[in-house]
Parts: sequence; structure tokens; C-alpha cells
Amino acid sequence: MLEKVVLLSTGDELTTGKIADTNAQWLADRCLSLGLDVVAVLVAGDHRDRIAWAWERAFELGDLVVSTGGLGPTSDDLTTETVAEVLGEPLRFDEASAEKIRQLFARLGRVMPENNLRQAQFPKSAVILENPLGTAPGYRVTCERRLVALGARDAATVTRHLVVMPGVPREMKPMFDDQVAPWIRELRGSTDVILTRTFQTFGMSESALDEAVNAVVRPEEARLSFRASFPQISVKLLVRDQPGRAEARLAEVGQRVRAALGPVVFAEGEKTMEAAVGDALRERGATLAIAESCSGGLVGHRVTEVAGSSAYFIADYVTYTNAAKMDVLGVPRETLKEFGAVSEETARAMAEGARRRSGASVAVATTGIAGPDGGTPDKPVGTVCFALSADGMLVSRRHQLWGTRDWVKLLTSQLALDWVRRWALGLPVLESGFRR
Repeated sequence: MLEKVVLLSTGDELTTGKIADTNAQWLADRCLSLGLDVVAVLVAGDHRDRIAWAWERAFELGDLVVSTGGLGPTSDDLTTETVAEVLGEPLRFDEASAEKIRQLFARLGRVMPENNLRQAQFPKSAVILENPLGTAPGYRVTCERRLVALGARDAATVTRHLVVMPGVPREMKPMFDDQVAPWIRELRGSTDVILTRTFQTFGMSESALDEAVNAVVRPEEARLSFRASFPQISVKLLVRDQPGRAEARLAEVGQRVRAALGPVVFAEGEKTMEAAVGDALRERGATLAIAESCSGGLVGHRVTEVAGSSAYFIADYVTYTNAAKMDVLGVPRETLKEFGAVSEETARAMAEGARRRSGASVAVATTGIAGPDGGTPDKPVGTVCFALSADGMLVSRRHQLWGTRDWVKLLTSQLALDWVRRWALGLPVLESGFRR
């Protein structure tokens, strides 16, 4: 049965960091939806020995290998030659594919370089995958391999399947969906489905999240995975079962996870913190104003990244100097002189000034030291004070943040937005922070 898949991407542009491997990311999601377990993602540069090594390792790990890249017409496009060598098969020239390449150049009114006909060569046993959007067809092969599989002690003959596709996403994606996915479904011979549910969290460490969710989810019920993407952490549930049963189990286990994590879950799926804030403000019928110092407008920028934010966002006052804090927000000179610009007292005055001036339902303020300079023994770099002002409510807190300047600013914006989200949902604002 087809269960495990290895994704293999080829290209010096990937190994040198010039571009990100978005193909593997897209294919991993597609393979998961087909009920396949992605056991590894391999990346190899444009060197025959490295590509061969990657294919040998892929055959050890997976029942299916899905490869992208290296099918172009130039001398550094080595995938097909290397695959044929690894399989122990000669290359064959496919005249039908060659004619389609010629016709494509003719339609474009261009002279075809002869090296393009390299793209009409395939391993002898390959089944060709049509490419209506480019010159490089893909192909698939089913073969027998004598190898020692991972975890086994002795060599055995096993069946392996491979798919090779062009690396250009606009060509690869329809090829996979239209020609490869139906073939995989037929090969699998199973009606099991894999479903996932992702919780976006803020305010709890990865280890604490692991402890909390593992207390309510048994290993046989679902697989758990965690992905830290500063300043938030995603918790993903994965269940595999028959249609109907899988949906019911995912809903039931997901409900337990959500209850265990509580307000640290700010959204599900791929929704951002700023989108969650917008939804909460809309639901409450509230409007927002922001007063920023050390975050330099980042909080407001994130709010306006959400389409339709004009329905609830009124103003963002970026008051970097003491003079601006006094002139624009009405922060008392005495407050700044006695407590300093980085203080809870100043943050409260900023929040109240922003709400008073804008007429917003709620205002949040940030003031701090983002670094790398400007810290003192009493207020080191990373010291940030927050305040939130609303009808009948004025709260503030000082946090000691960490990291580089951009990390401090990003974390400041995340905390400020989480305060607004919690206020809009009627949750305790000051519980937002960094628990173990």
C-alpha cells in the first residue's frame, strides 16, 4: 500500500538560498490531503552525485518519491539523466514529446535551440506526464528496488514509485492535480482520509503547549505537531480515519485542545493576530485608536494589513519624542519628568490621550526601548510599557522583552494587539503575556 512519500527538490538556487522551496511546501499539503505521510523533504544541488545520493536515500524512506526541478534544457539540468542511472535504465527519445516542443516554439514565433530536445528524453520505462504550459514534460515510473529499508535488518525487494515534474510552479501544480493525484488515489487503494486542524497561539511557550495538549490527547487519537513562527506558535492536530469518522474525531479532539489552551488560542487555520483583532472589534461594534512610540507605527501597520479595517480603525498616533507625546496626545510634562517616557504612567497617559482625541472605543499604547542602545540598569533594552484605555477601564503593565531591535518591535506589536483582542472578547487583558 502507498503510504509514505518523500519530496525531492533539485536546484542550486535552492541550496544557495536564492529562492525558497515553495514547491515542497505546496506538495506536502497536497500529499497530506491524499492520505500520504510526508516522511522527508530532501534538497539537492545541480550535481550528479548529490542528486543520485538524494534519490537513493529517498527510495529507502518512502514508497513514493515526488521530485521537482532539473528538467530544463541546459547542461546543469541533470535530473532525468541521473534518475535513469539510478534506475539502471537507458534513456529513450520520445518523438511525440519532441514534436510538441517544436510546435510550442513555432506558436511563439521563436527559433527552437536544439538543446530543448533534451526535454524529450526519458528513462525507458517512464510514463510521460503532459505539460501544456511549458516545454518540459514530467514522467512517472514504478520500479523494483533491492534495498534495506529504514528500520529493517536485511535487504528486500520492494516496489517504489517515482514522479518527476518541472520546477516551475505554474507548470508543476496543474500537472500534479490533473495527472499525478488521480494516479496516487488509484495506487493507494484505501479510503482513509487525513484531516488537520490548526490552532494559532500566543502567550505560552512551546514546551508548555506540548504539556497542556498531551494531557488531553491520546497518541492513538491524533498526531500533534508544533511550529514556532515568532511571535506565535501553531499547534496542529492530524487525524487519519474513514470519511465521517475522521471529521467527528477531529471535531471532538479539537474541542478538548481548545478548552485546554483557552484564551492563548487567538485563531484557527492561517488567520493572523491582526485579523483576529478585526473580527473581535467588528463583533463588539467597537473602534480602535493606537498610540505608539518604540514600535514606530508597526501596530497600526499590522491592523491596516487587514482588508476592511477602516470599519473599526480610527487613528494611529506615532509619538516618538517627548514633545510629540505632549503636543499630540497631551501627556503631562510632569509625568514625563517624574517617571520618564518609558513608564506605565506615560503609557497610560498616551492611551487616554489617543482615545480622547480620536473618540475610539478603545486605545492601546506602547512605549519602550527597542535597542540596541538606550538601555539603563533600571530600564534595560527590551523594556516596554503597555497601556489600554476604554470606558471605565485603564490598565498598564511593564514587560521585559528580548531579542534584536526588530524582534522587540514585533513582539511589542503582538502583545498590544492581543490586549485589544482580549478586551474586545471580554477576557482579562493583563493575563496576556509570556507564561512558561
